[in-house]
Amino acid sequence: MFRGANAISLDLKGRVTIPTRYRQSLLDDCQGQLVCTIDTQQPCLLLYPLPEWEEIELKLSRLSSMNPHERRLQRLLLGYAMEGEMDKNGRFLLSAPLRQHAKLDKQIMLVGQFNKFELWDAEVWQQQISLDVETEQQADFELTERLQDFAL
Repeated sequence: MFRGANAISLDLKGRVTIPTRYRQSLLDDCQGQLVCTIDTQQPCLLLYPLPEWEEIELKLSRLSSMNPHERRLQRLLLGYAMEGEMDKNGRFLLSAPLRQHAKLDKQIMLVGQFNKFELWDAEVWQQQISLDVETEQQADFELTERLQDFAL
């Protein structure tokens, strides 16, 4: 399980260094094999260990290529998907199209999200967090059924 927000840097070659605290788990679970694709709802990237990504691919394969909405999701997620391996220094190369999609600059946030990571431009991440906190503090939004019993 991945959790926490980590400030990392994008190097000149387009590589990000996975924080040390996640590396051994990634080596044990997937031999450092990762897949990165776009998030279709947010301006960030999604980075999956290969076994987790394979579950997503299976779900995508069950969608209809005749349904325009389902086909669009397949096209975006699979079209941007890039498989790679973490090198011995824990670095992972992000393709230029992925970096451009998320508008990644030098400063990046790697955010654990259970079975995957999100990769955000650091400035965009701060804006999103501010918006999320502001929205949560407003009392006029409607709680979903799952959130009604959620307490910290």
